Amino acid sequence: MITTDWYKVSDARSRRLEPGEWEQLREACRRSRNPHVLYMVEFGLETAMRRGEVLGVRWGDINLTRRTLHIPRTKNGHERTIPLTGRALAILSQRRPAVAPADALVFPTTEDAVKMAWRRIMMRAPLPDFRYHDLRHEAVSRFFEMGLSIPEVALISGHRDTRMLMRYTHLRPEALAEKLAQTAKKRPEQPIR
Repeated sequence: MITTDWYKVSDARSRRLEPGEWEQLREACRRSRNPHVLYMVEFGLETAMRRGEVLGVRWGDINLTRRTLHIPRTKNGHERTIPLTGRALAILSQRRPAVAPADALVFPTTEDAVKMAWRRIMMRAPLPDFRYHDLRHEAVSRFFEMGLSIPEVALISGHRDTRMLMRYTHLRPEALAEKLAQTAKKRPEQPIR
């Protein structure tokens, strides 16, 4: 009998949006029959939230003064409060009705409706092997590329295990090259000996 315990296939995904794909995705979302999907996709990309977490956001969870969002129900059962970017706040202000009861959903649609809309969106903007959950990977990677630390990104994404957080991180070499160039400008030149 042959064993292959030493050979493990990683189920980690590394799919990120390539240049031009974000514009394709946004345009396909704009043309969706579901009016909530574009806002959900943009909000998910700004917050690194899971689809179910985005669907569960209620107006009462948002603190505009502190620029935060409380997420009481998460996949891992641990609630968290995250900071909101300026873009996330702009999305919320576009969505907010004149009278918004605290228990009203920000994105009043169902999981099934979003899944159906996503399938249609992927037909319109054929992004090879791109899943809704890949937006979370994209968001986490962008946070690191912006210079946020591991604890800061973990607070936003809700990852309690650094190894899992790193599985969501797929840095672009060109972003790191730019960061290295910026860092090099800040330090004095050292002669080569």
